[in-house]
Amino acid sequence: MELSSIRFRQSFNCTCALILLLLLFFNQEQKIVRTHNLSLRGTLQNIIDGEFEVTRRRMGEKSLSDNSSNILNARKPAPTVCTGLNDHKGYDNKCEYLIAFPECGSGGFLNYIVFFYCDCEKISIIGYVILGIWLTALIYMLSNNAADYFCCSLEKMSILLHLPPTLAGVALLPLGNGAPDVFASIAAFVGSDAGEVGLNSILGGAIFVCCIVVGAVSIRVAGQRVRIDKACFVRDVCFLLFVVVSLLVIMIIGEVGVLGSIAFIAIYLVYAISVAVSEIFRAHKGSCNLGLVKPLLPVKENEEIFVSLLDPVSGDDVPHLHTKLPHWMWSSNVAIYSNQAVKVSFDERTKTLWGWNEEETVNDDSSSFSCTKFCSKLFVWLELPLILPRKLTIPIIEEDRWSKGYAVASATLAPILLAFLWNTQDNLSTLSGGILYLVGSIIGGVLGILAFIYTIVERPPQRFLFPWVFGGFFMSIVWFYIIANELVAVLEALGVIFAINASILGLTVLAWGNSMGDLVADLALASNGGDDVQIAMSGCYAGPIFNVLAGLGIPMVLGALSKRPASYVLPKDTSLYYTLGFLILGLVWALIVLPRNKMQPNKILGMGLITIYLIFLCCRASLAIGGWSTVSLTL
Repeated sequence: MELSSIRFRQSFNCTCALILLLLLFFNQEQKIVRTHNLSLRGTLQNIIDGEFEVTRRRMGEKSLSDNSSNILNARKPAPTVCTGLNDHKGYDNKCEYLIAFPECGSGGFLNYIVFFYCDCEKISIIGYVILGIWLTALIYMLSNNAADYFCCSLEKMSILLHLPPTLAGVALLPLGNGAPDVFASIAAFVGSDAGEVGLNSILGGAIFVCCIVVGAVSIRVAGQRVRIDKACFVRDVCFLLFVVVSLLVIMIIGEVGVLGSIAFIAIYLVYAISVAVSEIFRAHKGSCNLGLVKPLLPVKENEEIFVSLLDPVSGDDVPHLHTKLPHWMWSSNVAIYSNQAVKVSFDERTKTLWGWNEEETVNDDSSSFSCTKFCSKLFVWLELPLILPRKLTIPIIEEDRWSKGYAVASATLAPILLAFLWNTQDNLSTLSGGILYLVGSIIGGVLGILAFIYTIVERPPQRFLFPWVFGGFFMSIVWFYIIANELVAVLEALGVIFAINASILGLTVLAWGNSMGDLVADLALASNGGDDVQIAMSGCYAGPIFNVLAGLGIPMVLGALSKRPASYVLPKDTSLYYTLGFLILGLVWALIVLPRNKMQPNKILGMGLITIYLIFLCCRASLAIGGWSTVSLTL
């Protein structure tokens, strides 16, 4: 990676870390400054208007101070209350209105709506910039969490469970590359009750990948006379069509029960079995050649990376599957978000007290300026607020990232973090919260002592690996939820600020951010030509199949279980029918054009898919504008 790219990543991380500290600072200021101002204004208002108005404002002030601690039960902004924010009748400004009506909040750990209208009241442009950068940072952190933590745990888990590559490829591999979409959707449904954002982000990502990514790949390889395997292509597209039609039926009905939601997820089981059986049959037949795939993550020079998933055929022997998937494959679609991708060398770096660190190595020749070295170290320290919390709570036992200090810290602090998150629930007494912290501290202390005794500085543990791997897997999911919940909260806040439905932002901003990895990964594969194009095209359809079934199926199951014996009612959003319609149109277009061109991607296929997506965006924009007009008329 070029030095400029490394510096850009460092600068971006530092900027996001500083913004995080700024938001945390203003979140504390809201509790101090706002309390003082409201008490003075409340006293005057008590004389003029009586006790009732003051009481309501003080109750609103108390709810505002409690809002920042409510993570797991974050609420969606109340539409009936937030619609009066722009007029704020009876209040001097929007900040006073938010104090009186705290239910019009963003619903995350930080109250972004109050930050924008109260702390940035006179300089709103700074509020726009800070929220925009923080939104980008959260999307980045969501995918970075998958690339640097979650995928590592999945890879280790597949090895410990001795999963065959085919089974790991259809069971765990999609979860690693689709984790940002899936967990963002689950957080939208469960954490903040913003199901429309979850539906739009998943379907928006699906139509983006099936139209923009497939279109870009087709244009990239046009004229190279590359042929796509017809059987695999038809199988993947038809399965995705079946998934979309099934979701359409569920949305038309408007509700789903436990059995129906489980059956929806089970579609992926059928797809996975069909893929596994197909690949095993093709392997024994000797007609499957996945070719040589260039990794997107840097690996050690002595590691074999240019390998096929099948051993080469010698004589009359049939090809045999490798015992495990290549390392780079586990995070191929989120590789651009990985901090590990900017490291030049793992072996040449001297271990510090804490072992693994995020500092990128630059050529240490005599022409290097001391200023450059100083800035590099400064960037590392400034990045700590963004990366240190996860490093201290997610166990990592990779050889080149091992650190006994971080391992002991993660074993100690992870239970305390879980106790903190559980304490953010509503209706939890002080005594129960104290007991939770005590239990978490005791468990963390015991685990920390065990980790300190039974680990060494030189290398990660060689025995009892499953607790470490499962701990990393579970804590990665916990951080997925924390980050995704804040991401949805920022989208909700921007929806209130711009007076638009937050689902539009989920359809565009969130979907685009989570799909950038797919675009970069598949274009990189397509640039290699040959069989890599087949892998890229297959990923464009296999990924959305998993994301739709898992990202929407899991919230349906959780919702149906919570509503038993009644059915779970899906969020009402008629604009989703347009999304499903254009997604079906894009799939049918590819299913018609590609076979007619003898399975060779061309510009007609690519430009047609991109045109479909642009028309779709125009239609959704017109619907959104129409919705704004309707709202303004009703007000």
